[in-house]
Amino acid sequence: MENLNQEKLQRIDKQIEAEQKPVSFDVREFTVEIYVQKYLDGLEKDDNELYIPDYQREFVWDNKHQSRFIESLILGLPVPFIFAAEIRENGRLEIVDGSQRIRTMAAFLKDELELSGLEKLTELNNTKYSQLPIARQRLIKNIAIRMVVLSSKATEDVRNEMFDRINTSSVPLLPMETRRGIYKGRFTNLIIELAKDKEYKKLCPISKYMENRREEEELLLRFFAFCDCYPSFKKVESMGVSAYLDDYLKEKNDTCTEEEMESKRKSFKQMVSYVAKAYPGQGFAKKKGVTGISKPYFEAISIGVHQALLEQSTLPVKAPKELILNKQEKTPFSVQVEGRYRTHTAKKIKERIDIVKNAFLKI
Repeated sequence: MENLNQEKLQRIDKQIEAEQKPVSFDVREFTVEIYVQKYLDGLEKDDNELYIPDYQREFVWDNKHQSRFIESLILGLPVPFIFAAEIRENGRLEIVDGSQRIRTMAAFLKDELELSGLEKLTELNNTKYSQLPIARQRLIKNIAIRMVVLSSKATEDVRNEMFDRINTSSVPLLPMETRRGIYKGRFTNLIIELAKDKEYKKLCPISKYMENRREEEELLLRFFAFCDCYPSFKKVESMGVSAYLDDYLKEKNDTCTEEEMESKRKSFKQMVSYVAKAYPGQGFAKKKGVTGISKPYFEAISIGVHQALLEQSTLPVKAPKELILNKQEKTPFSVQVEGRYRTHTAKKIKERIDIVKNAFLKI
């Protein structure tokens, strides 16, 4: 094999050095108590030191998954590092990977999580943190977990690259990518078609990584599926969102008629057109200039608007004041879409959609 010439080797070294500069990081180690404190302190005002970006706000772990993680901590089993990125402008730490773990630890210490389904520590089943002896509580709070922190010199592109590499190191498929391969049919084709709609894409400011992972299709599937089961979401809660969407897509591929597809296409276009006018330059983002879509927020706005248009097709085009998010002021709507913990109970889904629906009907 031919050796590389000196000029080529110099270019390689120069490129490596240039790309390494913004990727500097360090490894830190905090206890469970400190992680929870950094996450909870300032959470009400969205000013917590360790925070979850909008695109990761959906909490998807069920009780068994959460309990198993707590069990692993108590047993002293190795758990994955938490990855975060320092934000230069405010000194906060954006969680890149580990949001489910952080929220599970917080829920357990706040007594919101009752352990269940444990196969090793079976005596802990049906137990909450406060029921344990003080000595055991302290031992749990003092368990240490490592965190890799990307330097504040890293740009948003570098943070996205880090997120991409973490989540594709073993090439796992996201739910919508899997559905494309398993649930083929006319309704899946409709989702793919409408997700390419130019106006809809403008309303969805997402990273290239999430776009490539079919995030716009996932959001659209949620829109149709949740519209169809409104106002009762008990099946969503009992099955879990992912399983419910799988079931819905499979059924629609088997049963959806041309007339129904045309009706859904029309509803989609009507909703998108209205949101584009009511939220110019913002779309489905929580505020202008933000990259990343919060699923609870998207569901509330898109389905709430759709339901309002069903009742009053000539709605005034205006974003209601009570739906404008301001981290300095808590409102019923902001509480419903903050996506902290158990975001998809039947009650929470309906409440956030109804808040939007009623706000638009009152304009």
